Amino acid sequence: MRLRKPVPRKAKYFVYILRCGDGSYYTGYTNDLEKRIVLHNKGNGAKYLRGKRPVELVYAKEYKYYKNALNEEKRIKKMRKEQKQELIDNYEKNNRE
Repeated sequence: MRLRKPVPRKAKYFVYILRCGDGSYYTGYTNDLEKRIVLHNKGNGAKYLRGKRPVELVYAKEYKYYKNALNEEKRIKKMRKEQKQELIDNYEKNNRE
């Protein structure tokens, strides 16, 4: 029996948090982060965001596998607002350095 070579993965998936115009947070995942933010700011995409524009990206993390990104999105969505704020603060702190 011959083993197949692993298929190199080129796809990237992102979990992201947006700060909405009303101060609330929205969490989602995508394979094209820039395009998704533009889409949200145009009023397309998630219905939740339609009356809450403009949105600003405040957190993003890249994943190699779709399932990992999806699981992380679910985990973040269960967080309280204070926990999300702490996640965002740590993200901003680490990206300034």
